[in-house]
Amino acid sequence: MQEPTFLMLTALAAESLHGYGLIQEVATLSLDRVRLRAGTVYGALDRLQEDGLVEVEREEVVEGRLRRYYRLTSDGSATLAAAADRMKRTAALAEKRLASRATETRPGRPIARPATGSI
Repeated sequence: MQEPTFLMLTALAAESLHGYGLIQEVATLSLDRVRLRAGTVYGALDRLQEDGLVEVEREEVVEGRLRRYYRLTSDGSATLAAAADRMKRTAALAEKRLASRATETRPGRPIARPATGSI
């Protein structure tokens, strides 16, 4: 799952949002690292809706314009939970490997490797 999709589902896990609200929430969640454009959001929402991960909760007219609010479905929640779990496991593996690397290397010293053969 791509990061923008993950962030969109994460935003919708907390509350129903309309497109512009979703754009703002993704920016907030990503600390302004991910900035979605309206066309991207609505295309992604259509795809997520086709996949059964989000659905329209309600529609309202605000200042003469239709505002559609989306919410996460139960399949969307399960998909988001699975993606978050994969990310946690991958991050834990990265941390483990980095910690192992830190114990192998010391500034100014070569890496000590265990002997593999017998004498």
